[in-house]
Amino acid sequence: MAAQSPRALSSATIPHEARFAAHLVEFVQRFGSDSAGAGEVRLFFAPGRVNLMGAHLDYNGGPVMPMAIDRGTFLALRPRSDGQMRIATSFEETEALLDLDDLCGGAAPLAEGCWWDYSVGVLLALNAGADGGIDCSRGFDLYYGGDLPIGAGLSSSASVSLVTGAALNAHFGLGLSVEDAIDAALWAERNFVGVMCGIMDPFAVGFAKPGSVLLLDCRDRSWEHVEIDADKYIVGIIDTMVRRELAKGEFNLRVAQCAEAFSVLSKHAPDAAFLSEVPLEVLCDHEADLQADVAKRARHVIEETLRTYEARDALKLGDVAAFGCAMFDAHESLRDLYDVSIDELNTIVEFARSQESVLGARLTGAGFGGCVAVILRAGAEEPFREAVTAAYAAKHKNEPRVAFYRGSPGLGEVAL
Repeated sequence: MAAQSPRALSSATIPHEARFAAHLVEFVQRFGSDSAGAGEVRLFFAPGRVNLMGAHLDYNGGPVMPMAIDRGTFLALRPRSDGQMRIATSFEETEALLDLDDLCGGAAPLAEGCWWDYSVGVLLALNAGADGGIDCSRGFDLYYGGDLPIGAGLSSSASVSLVTGAALNAHFGLGLSVEDAIDAALWAERNFVGVMCGIMDPFAVGFAKPGSVLLLDCRDRSWEHVEIDADKYIVGIIDTMVRRELAKGEFNLRVAQCAEAFSVLSKHAPDAAFLSEVPLEVLCDHEADLQADVAKRARHVIEETLRTYEARDALKLGDVAAFGCAMFDAHESLRDLYDVSIDELNTIVEFARSQESVLGARLTGAGFGGCVAVILRAGAEEPFREAVTAAYAAKHKNEPRVAFYRGSPGLGEVAL
């Protein structure tokens, strides 16, 4: 893919909608009609995302194909003249009042284990990157909300971090690019909050574009948009309501197994910097040198890399059916080779496969619970919702949560 020119963070303007107006009403209810030296309230939006292809490839240097969705995080910002940073959210009663001089002018603070750590982390990253630091006299109120389902694996943390970067960039006039905001979000999560996240989520949020899927190459951060007709196809997320209790330990094990596979196979592929770059024929020739589970993990990564590029090519040709078949194949690989699926996820995918309106489906996220992503023909949402709910409840004695999403309007400021 060709190198992309930096894109200004302020370039996107989000059309005003009723859902945004409601957030402004909540802001005034929470913070009042004025504050210390109040100015105009500005509103910002960042989407969530769902990954459609490239399962467990981000930490293996492979390609991923996330799509930003039309629901996400809302952030209202109002200036203050007292150098204070007040933070609240519609999801909790707790709020924070912090002094900007203390945060940015003294010893580096530590994360408190609170939800606003993401906001503070982004602020610290932007202060470190600004020439001479930010103007700590320019305080602000921040009020978060939104319509992104919590716990559904739609990347709420990246959405919060990127919308914070967009708002603070506008407030302080920093002139950041989207890449700058992504780097600030990554620093906040990795170095302040302490979550060693990959690059997929902030890239998917930062470079959201309506009617498009993002193809991101995790080797070198190159990316491109691939169009999908939002009038003809819609993405569904079916939450099994099974929480990922095993995911953390098993995820770490998969990372270690992939590293072990690469340490063996890279001896026979000297040009490969990541497991995703090892040729399939090298794996076939040296599979016997790997433990059985390690070989299975390597086969998933290498074949999923090839499958994701093929899926991209199909989507470029407008062949959404072929893209959907790749999603079904990806799920089988996640089930049989990567061993991260469970019965509940398999039930939904196999049911989806039987439906004429569905083009593709696979588990999305780490696995061991969580959600299935499906692509289906627009207009079939309600019949599919009813049918999958009934089929799942009959087998697992529980109802899934089903939601449908279109592409995102992007990251940016809402036009008030």
